Amino acid sequence: MLFQNLAEKLQNTFKKLRGKGKLSEADIKEALREVRLAFLEADVSLPVVKEFVQRVRDRAATAEVLESLTPAQQIIKIVNEELTSLMGGTSSKIEFAQEGPTVLMLVGLHGSGKTTTAGKLALYYRRQGRQPLLVAADVYRPAAEVQLEVLAKQINVRFFGFKDKQASPVEISRQAVELARGSGCDLVIIDTAGRLHIDEQLMEELCEIRDAVKPHEIILVVDAMTGQDAVNVARTFHEKLGLTGVILTKLDGDARGGAALSVKAVTGCPIKFVGVGEKLDALEPFHPDRMAARILGMGDVLSLIEKAQATFDQEKARELEQKLKKQEFTLEDFLEQIRQVRSMGPLDQLFSLIPGFNAGNFQKLINEFDEKELVRIEAIINSMTPEERRNPSIINGSRRKRIARGSGTTVQDVNRLLKQYEQARKLVKHLGDLASGKRARKLKKLRFPIF
Repeated sequence: MLFQNLAEKLQNTFKKLRGKGKLSEADIKEALREVRLAFLEADVSLPVVKEFVQRVRDRAATAEVLESLTPAQQIIKIVNEELTSLMGGTSSKIEFAQEGPTVLMLVGLHGSGKTTTAGKLALYYRRQGRQPLLVAADVYRPAAEVQLEVLAKQINVRFFGFKDKQASPVEISRQAVELARGSGCDLVIIDTAGRLHIDEQLMEELCEIRDAVKPHEIILVVDAMTGQDAVNVARTFHEKLGLTGVILTKLDGDARGGAALSVKAVTGCPIKFVGVGEKLDALEPFHPDRMAARILGMGDVLSLIEKAQATFDQEKARELEQKLKKQEFTLEDFLEQIRQVRSMGPLDQLFSLIPGFNAGNFQKLINEFDEKELVRIEAIINSMTPEERRNPSIINGSRRKRIARGSGTTVQDVNRLLKQYEQARKLVKHLGDLASGKRARKLKKLRFPIF
């Protein structure tokens, strides 16, 4: 997970401060030294680290903080605000044109994920009611055009490319924008060519495309795993082209996070989106305040709610609500809830959005959680007959053996699932009692272990 090491180090630092009453200047100095080391280990640019630590030091040295009854909270508040400011302060959205299509020009080096990101952007805005047109302006990389065309078909958006390899990227881009004007497409996403490194030929071609189509946004797609090189690449592209934003990819990998913390401060270009997985829907708007909260272990409830709203079927949610009121909850309902939770993304990413789950004892739970357990549960339930799913009480010893064989698991696995289901069913019953106004034991007296 992005920033995991940085988050652990910062949270441990502030945990030490919480154990103190009032803070001395020596306490603050030691804490800021650890913050500085944590940032440097995360590959944050040295000038950025120095400026960040100095700003925090200046604000933390005030009498208001030193004499506060909760100085540790004051320090965390300052760091949170400065982190948010460092990453841009507020989220930066794509500004759409009032008339005609909005043109986005994606630039970057080979391997940064431009083509896939173009598809992700098209899907993201198609779901918001836009009519995207994907444009293949990379005539050099083998199969680049085919890859983008396949992505366009996969997400059901329009595609524009030239089978004639003699066509220039500038001409392709110009004709694509003209096509969009006459066909009702309100968003043009141009996937340009990249290089293994920045050279004059690449920049000259990109400048010609920019001058020909006058894009509303020139967005650099950069691999977050390249660390400080990502910042250097962003700076060079910005000087040549005048970037309006950055998209960081591969934030779900083992990136240390320095690029995300440095790119805005070094280039002045806001991070617009972040790629958090390989799937086409694994693209998220970048919110500096939410990311700062995640790093400091405060969670990100807003992002969790947005994921749930985008994933859960509202009709099925209403059906489940009715079943709660009637105290009906079958294994089919249990399976449906598991599937919907799984579709929200990796569970360690979901846990990181919950306040407190990034720190302390919960980190061990995240690290040790075996997501394959959900796959086993789904396999076991799928191996049952419809009657067994609706009425698990009929599952005797021989049925359990058959279900275990059919799902490739053991009888013990089947028994554990049935126990988990029974505990979940009891919880549903008590929730139903509360919803209907009936008297019930207080929920805090119940024990429902998670799986």
